[in-house]
Amino acid sequence: MREKFLAVIPNLKKIRSFVSQSLISKDIDKKEITNIELAVGEAAMNIVKHGYNGGNEKGEIDILVELKQSSLKINFFDNGVPVILKNVKPRDLKEIKPGGLGSFIISEIMDEVRWETKSKGWMNHLVLTKNL
Repeated sequence: MREKFLAVIPNLKKIRSFVSQSLISKDIDKKEITNIELAVGEAAMNIVKHGYNGGNEKGEIDILVELKQSSLKINFFDNGVPVILKNVKPRDLKEIKPGGLGSFIISEIMDEVRWETKSKGWMNHLVLTKNL
């Protein structure tokens, strides 16, 4: 399943719902879907916040959900600010302060988090993979 969303904070709920609805009929445990939805929400929030500077009515996030055998891939495509991979890392949990836990949460829930290069027509391509 594939769908595009405007890169604005009010669409984060729609993005999470799109992904969870894509998985409900696939015989995936409800708790697993909830966790995946959390990771997707964090990834989308990071794209809106960092890629589109808090939101952009003209910017888009294109999401492709692929389920093949026992592997789930959720692809995020955007044309926001280019991702600098060395700057993307989970914060040390010993640093107690609000925010900055998105990368940690995503990496704890998903089995693989990677950025693809040279995705036709898109600046950034994030792939979240979960083995089911």
